[in-house]
Amino acid sequence: MSKSERSKLMSRIRNADTGPEMLVRSMLHRRGFRFRLHRKDLPGRPDIVLPRYRVAILVHGCFWHLHDNCPDGRLPKSNTGFWEKKLYGNKERDQRNLEALTEAGWWPIVVWECEIEKDLEAVGDIIVAKILGGPE
Repeated sequence: MSKSERSKLMSRIRNADTGPEMLVRSMLHRRGFRFRLHRKDLPGRPDIVLPRYRVAILVHGCFWHLHDNCPDGRLPKSNTGFWEKKLYGNKERDQRNLEALTEAGWWPIVVWECEIEKDLEAVGDIIVAKILGGPE
């Protein structure tokens, strides 16, 4: 892929209202949960926030957040210096945000794109069990 083609492709990637995020939102709504989106006052601006339960759901793309043991969560073979800095920086920021949410009294739940694609309803069952079960 040429540099201009890659640039055009990457410019179309969004950080909010992504496909996986929309699937999780739809599934939660069907199950009767009401939520807020992208609360700017919370660390990391979580994708889905359930204030009643003090739960913050972060829907992570496997590539952008380097999902461990996932084929999509690996570094590209070209321009590795840039991607190492970018993607490992994302992972470090994610960890800081999770800790900050916990310290602020919120319960963060991370949902991975590959899990959603594999079995959305099973992911929904896990999320609902965690929401209703409370922090571990």
